[in-house]
Amino acid sequence: MLPAAFALGSPFSSRWRFDRLPRHPSLDDALEPTRTALVEGLIARFPHIPREAVLKEDLLRTGMAFDDSALTDNLEGEVKPKSYFIFSFDQKPLAQLGEAAKRRPPEEVALTGGPYELRRTIVSVRVNPDSPYRVSRDESGALRLSLEGRVIADVGLPPMPEYYRHTLANGKTVMETAPTIQWGYLIYLTVLRLCQYFGAKEECQYCDINHNWRQHKQEGRPYTGVKPVDDVLEALAIIDRYDTAKASKAYTLTGGSVTSKVDGLEEADFYGRYAQAIEERFPGRWIGKVVAQALPKADVQSYHDYGIRIYHPNYEVWDKRLFEIICPGKERYVGREEWHRRIFDAAEVFGARYVIPNFVAGVEMAKPFGFQTVDEAIASTAEGLDYFMSRGVTPRFTTWCPEPATPLGRDNPEGAPLEYHIRLLEVYRETLEKHGLKPPPGYGVAGAGNAVFSVSSFMDTLRPEDVTVEEAVGAAAA
Repeated sequence: MLPAAFALGSPFSSRWRFDRLPRHPSLDDALEPTRTALVEGLIARFPHIPREAVLKEDLLRTGMAFDDSALTDNLEGEVKPKSYFIFSFDQKPLAQLGEAAKRRPPEEVALTGGPYELRRTIVSVRVNPDSPYRVSRDESGALRLSLEGRVIADVGLPPMPEYYRHTLANGKTVMETAPTIQWGYLIYLTVLRLCQYFGAKEECQYCDINHNWRQHKQEGRPYTGVKPVDDVLEALAIIDRYDTAKASKAYTLTGGSVTSKVDGLEEADFYGRYAQAIEERFPGRWIGKVVAQALPKADVQSYHDYGIRIYHPNYEVWDKRLFEIICPGKERYVGREEWHRRIFDAAEVFGARYVIPNFVAGVEMAKPFGFQTVDEAIASTAEGLDYFMSRGVTPRFTTWCPEPATPLGRDNPEGAPLEYHIRLLEVYRETLEKHGLKPPPGYGVAGAGNAVFSVSSFMDTLRPEDVTVEEAVGAAAA
């Protein structure tokens, strides 16, 4: 029986008759469900989750392949190319991407239409030549996304922003220094390309930040380890000058964790000096965010004093045992309980709504240490969400991309089950509403067809709402 939302006479019946959806020709004979059947089955099981979010989560955990005709012309073309702004977010190393390593894929894609009648859905590009999803051109030259050989969406590409066409005085590109993502909403300032949690006994087991730096250097690509403050300011001045529509509304300062010092500075002052310089030069132009470790309260206060308005002290995974295994460096230097205590201390500085810790959705089920069932994994993650949201702190999450150079990516090339990701969207929204919380600020408009946050679907799943620059900066400052 079809879910009630698909029943004849319901508002969805005209668009959601399943005899209109693409079917795999061998579905009835297959011993295992095809990817098409998996996606459509979950759309049917969870009609209250936007169909756009179901597809987006599968693309994020699986990646997509690109025909050569769908690749960009790098900075010489009309399409914004993938900047590799912090991690690789690819499911093959650069050396195995073929033409996609020379002519970059786009930073993101916008999916619309097709048999699922998709509302505009922004998806971060994670390249996987073996993916069942492929972006290619049809006979008319239009880009389409296909699943198992069947077209399921029209594909829009991010246009090359004018500010990418201008270089710094030293010849460095804006894309290398201050790339923009989320369809231009966010300037991503990875000012430290290496992490001082180093080696198997310290690196987070899903993270390829150090490997990504190495592979870019090996391929001869420009990939600055520590970005000078003056370079960042010059790049932002170019963005501010040419972003006449003011599409960029926030910046994120981030990079690897600092356990000793960089440029003679400990972590808070290292990242804070960029914020101070940005806010002095461009007061109130963007929402200032920092993604860093959970630091002692005095250091967190310095972030606020430097001008940061949103703090992301990422807790990565909720379960105590898994945190110790998956994040050994963070457990060794800080510890899980202290990490959580510092998150709540930070809420006293910034206000609870402006402390937004990330977790990596899916690593809970990574073999050989993770939960064996979706039920167990969801129960654990839901406990963590309730723990934070009941205190006014709203976590957000990134959909785990199993990058092959990481231990978890190597052992789990398929990532977590798609059902886990869809049920997480369900429990995330339910917990948010249970505690009367709104979408976290600094991510643009929520809601399917509106959201620009491209590395998970949590914003696509929430009720439409926006937090403007003025509201976020003013409320956090107050």
